[in-house]
Amino acid sequence: MSTTEKPSVLIVGAGLGGLMLGALLEKCDVPYTIFERAAVVKPLGSAINIAAPVLPLFEQIGIFDECEAKGKAFTHSTVSAEGQGKIQTVSYTPIKDFTGYKQYILSRPVLYDLILNKVPRNKVLFDKRVHGIYESTNKVTIKTTDNCTYEGDILVGADGAYSTVRRSLYETLKSKGVLPVSDQEDLFFSCTCLVGQTPELDSKDFPSVNLPLCDFKSFTDKDKSYGITTFTTAQRGISWAVVQQLNAKSSKAAEAQWSQAGEKSETPEDLISKVTLDEKVFETWHHGRTVLLGDACHKLHPSGGHGAVTAMHDAVALANLIYALPNSSSEEITKAFTEYHSERLPFVMDSFKSSQILAKSFEKGIAGTIASFLARNLPQFVWNLLWKSMVKNRPVAGFLPQIPPKGNIPAVVSPSTEKARRVFDSRQGTRAI
Repeated sequence: MSTTEKPSVLIVGAGLGGLMLGALLEKCDVPYTIFERAAVVKPLGSAINIAAPVLPLFEQIGIFDECEAKGKAFTHSTVSAEGQGKIQTVSYTPIKDFTGYKQYILSRPVLYDLILNKVPRNKVLFDKRVHGIYESTNKVTIKTTDNCTYEGDILVGADGAYSTVRRSLYETLKSKGVLPVSDQEDLFFSCTCLVGQTPELDSKDFPSVNLPLCDFKSFTDKDKSYGITTFTTAQRGISWAVVQQLNAKSSKAAEAQWSQAGEKSETPEDLISKVTLDEKVFETWHHGRTVLLGDACHKLHPSGGHGAVTAMHDAVALANLIYALPNSSSEEITKAFTEYHSERLPFVMDSFKSSQILAKSFEKGIAGTIASFLARNLPQFVWNLLWKSMVKNRPVAGFLPQIPPKGNIPAVVSPSTEKARRVFDSRQGTRAI
């Protein structure tokens, strides 16, 4: 494939998934531009568990060492409840044997900057809000609110749960009478939360920030109306999330309580964000030259901690298939997008279901009580079985140097990785001749 034959990619959304796709396309010399509606990206969010499912990929793109240096390893987490003290300790130590990688807690803004640094600044356009999308047989065009027009072969909607790209795509499909009924329904949410991270804290007041391992704690109140999770970071601060369960009686009074909670915390107010925790897996991920990625096509409940990882896994599969395209015809692009959906959907559904199961333990009523009891009384060997299942999916780029296998649980074979590797090998052979 010559340079002129490579597809040009328009990526709407500079979140972790969109940036990862850009970083990978940069590595394989596929032309792309990322469009982000925000003028600047604020250092918002809590922390992310960085482990075997993404660390081989991080080795490939060159951010593994920085993740190790800026992350904080952890081996256990504890759960406490009001009036009961510590009620559960979960050990993650077997994961190191299974995969060869430690588990790290990394502040989300720190991870964001590490990936952003792998994308040339001229390829990420901030303050670019898309308001028009037009597709022909040969090209896709977007228009932004500053009256600029951009044309490409592929449009990727990586712009979150309330995606502009998805809305435009679905309006087109609905007008043709081919949009599934479930894709016309609103996202469901049963809770909302505040997230943030403190600046560096004084260890005299917060001795846990000096501990060599991350102090990973969760706390619930007796009525399960809210839950708190905290993580100490390598920056000697604390990342945190406060989750509130919603019901029909939620009111403005609750809004006021959230504001007061933000004012009383050690975190500056401008570093606290409120997030609605929607959840839904959409049926339609692509049509024509448009494809969706991350929260735009599957919004997962955060209880499972899979949202960011699934978005980055989407980016790997999509980058592999875009790299392997023989040409930029509509037929080949549709084929690649179909393969992308087929590969990713089973893993996304597994994450969606496991997140829902974990979320049950935070619910009120008999179902929540039973789920909570079961979760807190799982023997370690059952947790180990869960870990084994979760760490098998460790996709990597087939067009980059391969990372030697580690651990005693082999990764599942990724069809898109294998396809990209075959294409890479064939192109290297052609160049050698």
